Amino acid sequence: MRPDPDRVAALLRETAEADILPRFRTLADDQVMEKKPGDLVTVADIEAERRLTASLSALVPGSIVVGEEAVHRDASVLQRFEDDGPLWIIDPVDGTQNFVDGRTPFVIIVAFVLGGETRGAWIHDPVGDETAIAMEGEGAWLGETRLRVSPGAAINEMTGLINSNAYGRPHRDLVRSKKEAFGEVIRYRCAGHAYTRLAAGDNHFSIYNRLWSWDHAAGILLHREAGGYSARVDGKPYRAGERVEGLLSAPSRECWTQIHEFLKPD
Repeated sequence: MRPDPDRVAALLRETAEADILPRFRTLADDQVMEKKPGDLVTVADIEAERRLTASLSALVPGSIVVGEEAVHRDASVLQRFEDDGPLWIIDPVDGTQNFVDGRTPFVIIVAFVLGGETRGAWIHDPVGDETAIAMEGEGAWLGETRLRVSPGAAINEMTGLINSNAYGRPHRDLVRSKKEAFGEVIRYRCAGHAYTRLAAGDNHFSIYNRLWSWDHAAGILLHREAGGYSARVDGKPYRAGERVEGLLSAPSRECWTQIHEFLKPD
């Protein structure tokens, strides 16, 4: 069963209004915890994931959920990716550090997976009250606007995100030294927002290292439905649930190759 995309968007909006926006810039010290040094979680993350887990699993009978905070509590939750049945992936507050700092961007990310492939993507901006939506084969949309990736460009004209570890830690300094060749390298600290901007054509590319599915599964589908091309830096396609490092997204396969050939170690 494929979920109603508008109903999912409504559930994300309801969650933002109930659990996230009331706490934006009002978090008490005891409402912010550290999962590990530098990795924060707030009461908004926890309660939003709890609400979405219940509402989304009820929306598609028999579906299961992989949520970022659930995985933190119990790593065995990741085994659910081995099931080919309907599965939801939830990042209740992507950009938690921004949220804690009282600034934007931060978003809710939800992906719907069936047969191991991402079939639906939702990235909701609580402050802007906008939801980017992509359903497999139906394009990528932000409201009534169809999203389209930017055309390719020369390296010195491209803007995007680069994680220097994407080609492996031994090559970090090399990749870092090549960043200056691009038109602009930006950092949002919010993968969902970055993918929305990428699909809208505001930036050309992104290169990530940490491939947690709640950060990337929805964004990769949104980007693909907007006309873009993504693959791991080893050339293999990305699949939700994989933790192989190095993921490059670009406007086209040709542009992907152009960036990859420039950045990869000799």
